[in-house]
Amino acid sequence: MLMITGATGALGRLVTARLADHDDIVLGTRNPAPGERRVDFDDPASLDFTGVDTLLMISAGAAEDDVVIARHDAAISAAEKAGVRHLVYTSLSGDGDHLTYALAHRWTERRLSDSSLRWTVLRNGLYAEFLAAIAAPGPDGTIAAPLGEGRLAAVAREDLAEVAVRVATAPDAHADRTYELVGEHALGGPELAAALGGSYEPDSLAATRAAITDAGQALSFQVPMLLSTYSAITGGFLDGTAIGDNALRTLLGREPRPAIEAYVRAVRG
Repeated sequence: MLMITGATGALGRLVTARLADHDDIVLGTRNPAPGERRVDFDDPASLDFTGVDTLLMISAGAAEDDVVIARHDAAISAAEKAGVRHLVYTSLSGDGDHLTYALAHRWTERRLSDSSLRWTVLRNGLYAEFLAAIAAPGPDGTIAAPLGEGRLAAVAREDLAEVAVRVATAPDAHADRTYELVGEHALGGPELAAALGGSYEPDSLAATRAAITDAGQALSFQVPMLLSTYSAITGGFLDGTAIGDNALRTLLGREPRPAIEAYVRAVRG
């Protein structure tokens, strides 16, 4: 049996759609529908992985580091207790260590390597759809996101879902492997603006921080997360050049989807 956690999230929905015709698949979610299993990472008692051979553990969502670490530790411990053979984990690309949200991913990778489980780590690059959220144009078509002259090796979320399905449905071929999965063509502010027929006039980090704070829509821990993302892109740390072995094309078995197209679709809805 293969179980997918976070099955109703953005990545999880794409994964489960690809498995609709497969037998012996169980969806794990906090609020399960009939036929699904309740999996609430904040309630360790709900983490029942009985009968699960392979667990695709989609990262348990943005929160403070101690919360994410506790969630992932509880899930891995429950998998060990239930006798799960193989755990596939969606992590963060290796060039993302400058991001404030990298620590919980690296902790989880270490916890897996010390566990009794066979495991595979999918080090996902940042989604092109996420880039659409943090670098969307304003009403006048101007992109003001503080990307500087930096570029992001963004990935279409659909490609990462496809890789996750390929690995989770044939886990033995990927045992104890860590795969880097980043875009092949990094995107910068001018390219994003050109694709939308607008302009690129980046604000400063300070102005962006003030705008995010004043909008009042971000939780307190999300502000440094967003600013660290902008800083890492501006500094040239997320353009893919630091990734020595990008496995995206190999695991897909084809050319990756153009990230710029995924970005435009996400912006335009």
